[in-house]
Amino acid sequence: MPRSRQPEDLSAAVVGSGPNGLSAAISLRAAGVDVTLFEARETLGGGVRSAEGPLPGFRRDVCSSVYPLGMASPVFGAMDLDRFGLEWVSPPNPFAHPLDDGSAVVPDGDQDSPDSLGEDAAAWQAAVGTVSNHWECIADNLLGPLRVPRPDARVMRFGLRALRSSHGLCRNLFRTERMRALFSGVAAHTAVPLHRPATAAAGLVLAGLAETTGWPFARGGAEFITHALASLAAAMGVKIRIGTVVAHGSQLEPYDLHMLDTGPRQVVRLRGPELNPGVARNLQRYRYGPGVCKVDYALSEPAPWCADAASKAGTLHLGGSRMEISTALDQVWSGNPAPAPFVLVGQPSVADSSRAPAGRHAFWAYCHVPPGWDGDASPAIESQIERFAPGFRDTVLARRVTRASQWEAYNPNWIGGDINGGVQDLGQLWRRPAGWLDPYCLRAPDLYLCSSSTPPGGGVHGLCGWHAARSALRRNCGLDFTLADLRSACADTGPWEGTPASRNVDWTS
Repeated sequence: MPRSRQPEDLSAAVVGSGPNGLSAAISLRAAGVDVTLFEARETLGGGVRSAEGPLPGFRRDVCSSVYPLGMASPVFGAMDLDRFGLEWVSPPNPFAHPLDDGSAVVPDGDQDSPDSLGEDAAAWQAAVGTVSNHWECIADNLLGPLRVPRPDARVMRFGLRALRSSHGLCRNLFRTERMRALFSGVAAHTAVPLHRPATAAAGLVLAGLAETTGWPFARGGAEFITHALASLAAAMGVKIRIGTVVAHGSQLEPYDLHMLDTGPRQVVRLRGPELNPGVARNLQRYRYGPGVCKVDYALSEPAPWCADAASKAGTLHLGGSRMEISTALDQVWSGNPAPAPFVLVGQPSVADSSRAPAGRHAFWAYCHVPPGWDGDASPAIESQIERFAPGFRDTVLARRVTRASQWEAYNPNWIGGDINGGVQDLGQLWRRPAGWLDPYCLRAPDLYLCSSSTPPGGGVHGLCGWHAARSALRRNCGLDFTLADLRSACADTGPWEGTPASRNVDWTS
């Protein structure tokens, strides 16, 4: 396709309405491309959806729930999504790590409290300060395709630490096991064994963001992120088709650009015969990680945490010491469910009272399990919760378990229940999905992958869709579309004028 074409002369089909698909659609439309977005389900959002339950009056986030990268995303910031009904709400403590002595380490603990960082406070700040103090520079250089960063001492300092294993960084920087446990819990979000290189990267980024934007929820539920993105897209002229399954490449033939917010294997199924054999082979070899077993709870009262700091945290990491967390992850990677799993807990009611009836509380927890595992991990999950909140089971009014084997049926992109969109280790962190300098363009000027299986990977931030749209505009139009261009185009779009009850606009089915 010749570079001389103008964006106004192009049409694009975006398949999938997760935050990356919606971000790609908005970015292309902002440049002038005629965009149609297709979603197979009757609701938009991918992993960013909400639903009632597990009892009437409770609102649960189906998959993603806590959004440090969402609030800090330069793409979402350029879109100014608060005009379209999105409101971030932050708990008093972004996260906490309970310990068996009854305390819970928190990232900004009062030095006179039992939950303080203690003698490692300065080391913690040295580790995460590069991110918290220079986030815009870090994001600009590292949250995208692999490239040589601009010469900058702050970026180089972060990069050298990020390439280390979580274990290595902990041993080098922290004196106390309390602090090593705190950092390991944050790093374990990727579900990659903590002795592997580059597992420190996620810990540094997420811990740093706790000091900049916090770890917020979306008021009212995750769906309000999707509503804001979809409302902006519709206001800009993106045509949205829900309940429309794209099962054959022929359905995309009328469009010049094909943007797929899907997994690599879905690309092969959709366009396999047209792909270069080497490309198809690499996409089929793409590696997926552990699945998750998630439990949504309706509680009669707040969880009875031993530590007051845990009661004020939106997210908790339950697993005890650094080595206990490491052992649990290693067991999952060996193909066995961990008897004492590393458990992530969310308490949205701490920040958002709309999630549950008055006096009640919404609560969720999940742990990593072997890919596709059909077992119920809720007994092991609840044992870990009871370990740090004795009497928790007495507060449970109802629970809803989603097993790893069920996630792929819900969303075909989550192979084996891997909600991260693929392993985020050194081999796939920046080289997702197959190691090309431009990982979004699948060696064809009309075909692009814009899902979390591309850099910078999992998380709700829209950056994968943004970078894929930029790649398409650069290759087809010779256009260097910038965040400033995106911000300008979104600012020229009128604010959403609907009421909260009508934020889910009338899409075409």
